Amino acid sequence: MAHTSEPAGHTISRAAGVLLHPTSLPGRYGVGDLGDELIVFLDWVASAGMRVWQILPLNPPGYGFSPYGCLSSYAGNYLLISPQRLLQDGLLPEHAIDTVPEFPDTTVEFGRVKEFKTKLLRQSLQYFNENARPDQRAALRIFERDNAWLHDWALYVAIKHQQGGRGWSAWPHGLAVRDRDALAQVARDLAEEIQFRKYVQWLFFSQWAAVREAAKARGIDIMGDIPIYVAWDSADVWANRELFQLDEDGNPTVVAGVPPDYFSSTGQRWGNPLYRWDVIREKNYRWWVSRIRANLRFADIIRLDHFRGFASYWEIPAAEPTAIHGRWMPGPGKALFDAIRGAVGDIKLVAEDLGFITAEVHELRHAVNVPGMKILQFGFSHVDSPHLPHRYDSHTVVYTGTHDNDTANGWFENAPEDERELAREYLGCEAGNVAWGLTRCAYTSVAEMAIVPVQDILGLGSEARMNRPGDSIGNWSWRMLPGSLKCEEAERLHKLAEITGRL
Repeated sequence: MAHTSEPAGHTISRAAGVLLHPTSLPGRYGVGDLGDELIVFLDWVASAGMRVWQILPLNPPGYGFSPYGCLSSYAGNYLLISPQRLLQDGLLPEHAIDTVPEFPDTTVEFGRVKEFKTKLLRQSLQYFNENARPDQRAALRIFERDNAWLHDWALYVAIKHQQGGRGWSAWPHGLAVRDRDALAQVARDLAEEIQFRKYVQWLFFSQWAAVREAAKARGIDIMGDIPIYVAWDSADVWANRELFQLDEDGNPTVVAGVPPDYFSSTGQRWGNPLYRWDVIREKNYRWWVSRIRANLRFADIIRLDHFRGFASYWEIPAAEPTAIHGRWMPGPGKALFDAIRGAVGDIKLVAEDLGFITAEVHELRHAVNVPGMKILQFGFSHVDSPHLPHRYDSHTVVYTGTHDNDTANGWFENAPEDERELAREYLGCEAGNVAWGLTRCAYTSVAEMAIVPVQDILGLGSEARMNRPGDSIGNWSWRMLPGSLKCEEAERLHKLAEITGRL
């Protein structure tokens, strides 16, 4: 191959976008879904002159319903399946959604939603078996044939259901170690449940494909999100034990996290198993290539969460209760990205390069030619911060804040006075207008992409925060009230995009 002076990497044209996870959409079924409210939202995004919609991971959430602790890197989150679309597609009887439980408008009660949706989807499968059209039956067969990950996922979640939700290392030995005969027997025993889990995935990906088309028709790219690590109790680890640092019983010997930082004085002990990068390298990074391919079904642009872990990562002994006593270990580096691009082509990536960032992390990001991130909320802890626009290079994605931050108004209200004073001086706005001040600051910067969480567009306070890193309960559940996004906000943002060259 001919040598080029520029490393591979897809430049993202100057644009603006919004951050909103689909679970936060309004609707009558207890959680945002892939139905009409999402189309209304996409229409609003287009009218605001925004060309990017950023989401969090769309995989099935595990503990705490966190989208960053999923049960699979490949499967979709069935809580997002729209009952309305099932009815329209003839996959539910007319009376199925006549009586829906009363759900709150401003928060997701995940446990109740899970119970409601699971019951509805089982009803849908029964109706499908009795009434499906030949083209629908054929589509399901093709989906099962074309998705190599599907059988392991359906088997994993069916066994987990049978085992009362226990982690896979606590299953009967033959199932935990994937003994061929034991798996064949359980596949026969749980055939109906396995079929249900496959059917649910077909529903999700059918509905998501329609969302992708709707976004594309409006000129909107979807930015997805890949957590660098996967959950220990996941189909990924159960089906690929050799790729992770586990003991004989399948439990992690070391776990992931980050040392003490802005968010926590004891660091963050995430608890994910760490990769055996030597083994992954020997296998030509095939599992990671497969994971990237899978995520291109979710999105046009992929944000790589915790990018610094590809340069070096924080390794914590599994017995340690906090992240304090860990050590830095070398990550896979550029070789991983060479393998991905060699297999998948030149894809649009964004590096989440926040936290304790060293020269080697910057070098890796430049070597693979991926834009990094800047967070305006971080810019006012001291004068001349690298998170302020006068310090950016254009190969940057700037945020007013992310899902891990407080809202703009919540941040400003709780910030130290010297930080607030610096923000007022830099933004040239009063305290009551800080969300718009940060938005305007992001748009007018040289950053090729400016992303604003919907909470900041709506000027909401800390009550609308999506996640508090380090807290294990009460996260991910915020919902937007119906009719929140108005034409006035769209017109104001469209004008700002126009005058800052982001249309």
